[in-house]
Amino acid sequence: MAKHKTSDMDRTFWALADPTRRGVLQRLMDEPGLSVSELARPFSLKLPGMTKHLDVLSDAGLITRTKTGRTVSVHLSVGPMREAMEWLKRYERFWTANIDRLVAFVEEDGER
Repeated sequence: MAKHKTSDMDRTFWALADPTRRGVLQRLMDEPGLSVSELARPFSLKLPGMTKHLDVLSDAGLITRTKTGRTVSVHLSVGPMREAMEWLKRYERFWTANIDRLVAFVEEDGER
């Protein structure tokens, strides 16, 4: 198997592929600056498990962590998601055209 360098976008999509990590990002959007313990609580994760998820999110650039004393606060970083959205928008025209054709087909079929 050929080895290739993992791109920033690859890391972003890898991080977003997991429902726990998406949940963490949603919580951070609603409640910025939560501690690692606060983030772990609703997911029934122990701190090492949450830390592994946060490492993936951090590697993708989707979060930043700051330490004050013994407390680590986590913040959302949206830059990588913007890049992923721009990439997805290139295909929006394709999706829209297919949906428009499907709607036209269904409406035409319903008139028969």
